[in-house]
Amino acid sequence: MEDYKPSWRKPVGMLLILAIVALWAIGIASFSEVIGGWPGWLQAIFYVVAGIVWIFPVRPLLTWMELGRFK
Repeated sequence: MEDYKPSWRKPVGMLLILAIVALWAIGIASFSEVIGGWPGWLQAIFYVVAGIVWIFPVRPLLTWMELGRFK
């Protein structure tokens, strides 16, 4: 049985994911004053879309963490 050597990509990737989520949340929150003036239905649509969109830059990062390449 071979010795298992943990990959450094997973902890680094997790830190990058946390950084992306934090920056995304700060960015969205910085618009809260403007968004707060919108009708409730439009705010709901915006926050649903904003809550999904952050996944797209994270997907290649997850692939890299698992496989060591971005594709």
